[in-house]
Amino acid sequence: MTYSSTWGSGAMPASGDWAARPRYTATDVGALLWRDRFLMFAIFAVLLAIGLGVALTMKTRYPAHASLLVRLGPEYVYQPNIGDAARGAIPTNDQLVQSEVEILSSEELRRRVIDELGMAEVMPSKAKAYAEAPPAKKVQMREAAATAMGTNLKVDTAPDSDVVRVTYTDTDPARAALVLNRLLDDYLAYRSSVLQGSSQPVLDQQLKNFEGQLADADADYVKFLTDNQITDFDAEKTSLNNLQSSLTDESYRVQARLKEIDGRLGEIGRQISSVSPEIKLYQDTDPAAASKLLQLKIDRQDLLSRYTATSQPVRDVDEKIASLQALMARGAGQSPGAARVGINPLYQTVQTEQIQLNAEGASLRDRQAALADQLAQIGARRQKLNEIEPQYLTLTQNRNLLQDDIKGLIQKKQEAQAQGVAGRGFGTVRVVERPTPPSAGKSLKKPVLLLAFVFAAFTALCVGLARLFTRKGFPTAASASRTLDLPVLASAGYKREA
Repeated sequence: MTYSSTWGSGAMPASGDWAARPRYTATDVGALLWRDRFLMFAIFAVLLAIGLGVALTMKTRYPAHASLLVRLGPEYVYQPNIGDAARGAIPTNDQLVQSEVEILSSEELRRRVIDELGMAEVMPSKAKAYAEAPPAKKVQMREAAATAMGTNLKVDTAPDSDVVRVTYTDTDPARAALVLNRLLDDYLAYRSSVLQGSSQPVLDQQLKNFEGQLADADADYVKFLTDNQITDFDAEKTSLNNLQSSLTDESYRVQARLKEIDGRLGEIGRQISSVSPEIKLYQDTDPAAASKLLQLKIDRQDLLSRYTATSQPVRDVDEKIASLQALMARGAGQSPGAARVGINPLYQTVQTEQIQLNAEGASLRDRQAALADQLAQIGARRQKLNEIEPQYLTLTQNRNLLQDDIKGLIQKKQEAQAQGVAGRGFGTVRVVERPTPPSAGKSLKKPVLLLAFVFAAFTALCVGLARLFTRKGFPTAASASRTLDLPVLASAGYKREA
């Protein structure tokens, strides 16, 4: 075969500011690449064979699909353990979905699946090595298997959507569905422990701590009451206040009554001196003159029956009657008889009232002294209660706060338990579609083979072009003429040696 002679390096300047670079046309490039066709083909064949080997080793993978509906539930409503700050705050829908996705994608969940199904069910290729490995190695293999499961697990969400799509791929369709089903079951239980169950031990521990503090506070409170001989501080203080008010009113009434008694006794003392202790009850009179006058009148009437009015016996009687009447007219005809003297009732009444007032006054003075003593005792007791009241208030406030905290924790425990029961029956997350063994799988053999073909062809072409552009000299006379801008007058041909 005859070829055009090539220019040697001597045709180009050995040194200087520039070196002539060959100028190629498509015909020149094609001719040069054809010269290296065997090298390019060898490179293409080797790379394609490698790609084909890789493609043939790839197995068909079967994706099992499931979908979940995420809704707002009570476990996402903020309920503070103490107080009411920010109570009722809720996350946005995207935050809610992202929280569930994070739980669904956690390695702990994948570890649970491996522990429950076993390595033989999840990754049979590693089952034998896992069974024979020591405990420390098993932990490493378990972590590696959980990481591998993560590469096969895909969780997809869409903005402003409460649907989560889960895909798990495996070379065995039944195993893909089995693993994904177990993953969903464990996820539903695991999310409850994450969102609710973890708060139970905290609430129990807090409740235990508060109950211990309340027991200490109760002991201090009882000791305080015992040391100060108090049954009920508030009741005793109220009773003392009421009793002091009542005794003070009574003391004022006693003082007023004493003033009244003293005034009456003074007036009675002044009036009793003018009252006689005794008075004359009655006095008898002597009726002798009147009797004698009556007898003389009777005798005259008797004489008139025998004598005339002018007779001497009648006139004698008349004279006696006249003299006796004259004597009686002068008051000399009567003499005082016997008289009876008795106690003056007015004096007795005044004296009785005076005695009663003196007795009442003495009684009131004793009562006033007793009231003063009682008021002094009550005042001292109130003073003591006032002195110990700050300590009592501190103890009471501590007990009340602890009791309120315990009530709040008990209520939160009951709410958490109720939410747990409700969550098991009507979960916030519901499985819309359960995974089933997929009937069709996905294989990357064709894409890998196509990629290997393209890569091998591109690499072979690159090698040919590299050899083309690194070759010294000019491949053809036309290339030399174009490059040097000189005419080529002749070219010597040669034959390839047999």
